[in-house]
Amino acid sequence: MNSQTKENLVSFGGILGSLIVALAIGFAGSQGGSVVEGVPVFLLCAVFAFLIQWLMFFPAFIFQTEKYFDVTGSLTYISLALCAIYLSGANEPGVILIGLMVMIWAVRLGTFLFLRISADGQDRRFRSIKPDFFRFLMTWTVQGLWVLVTFSAGLAAMTSGKPFPFDVFLGLGIVIWLVGFSIEVIADQQKRTFKKHPDNSDKFITHGLWAWSRHPNYFGEIMLWTGIAVAASPMLSGWQYMTLISPIFVFVLLTYISGVRMLEARSNKRWGDDVRYQSYCNRTPRLVIKPWLSSE
Repeated sequence: MNSQTKENLVSFGGILGSLIVALAIGFAGSQGGSVVEGVPVFLLCAVFAFLIQWLMFFPAFIFQTEKYFDVTGSLTYISLALCAIYLSGANEPGVILIGLMVMIWAVRLGTFLFLRISADGQDRRFRSIKPDFFRFLMTWTVQGLWVLVTFSAGLAAMTSGKPFPFDVFLGLGIVIWLVGFSIEVIADQQKRTFKKHPDNSDKFITHGLWAWSRHPNYFGEIMLWTGIAVAASPMLSGWQYMTLISPIFVFVLLTYISGVRMLEARSNKRWGDDVRYQSYCNRTPRLVIKPWLSSE
């Protein structure tokens, strides 16, 4: 078996595994929820999450571009939120608020990532992936799973078909989301401003939120999805509780699979021998923000 065949098998496995997990989440999130023509709204949203990715994959592969990958993910979140509101016919305040929280986050992050890749010209993650049809397809398929799983708790609550009043869980969830969203926005802006300065082209950021965490933007993202899960939790029942895996999934993926792990490896390769970087890593938490720690 040659290396290309092995890579194709891995890609097939990734695609199949993503669809199996999505099917399980689709089953769990659909239990007792709203239906349209006998089909659960949650399940329809799950199908849409993958269809959108696959429709965008083909032009992306033909033109060998990853420029619209991240923005497609953001548009998928927005599409699912709007579909959940429309197809379930819900006008409860909780449904609208969860939908708005997801859409506001998706618009902000999608815009930020699109502007970043437009300025950089490429996303280094895709250099070896783009030319390979099945690896590139797997990447888009995994993004569909990412959208579905991270949004699953909120989506299950939005399509539950139950009254969704403003209660303590919704209020607490909104507060957690606001704090997490603010952290992510501020951290991203601080790093963007830092990198725009020519003198910082070969330096690492150590001020602002980055003095309290080496990855405050990821901490903010984990926190905001935790807020959505808290807000959604009273609306769930039975198998739907499986969708509370959402913030856990975000934490594991950002910390141990992509995000933090990849950036730490890249930073260690670039600055690992720099005593200033070693000092920064020793005094600064990897993820959790600790404002009481000195940046010096």
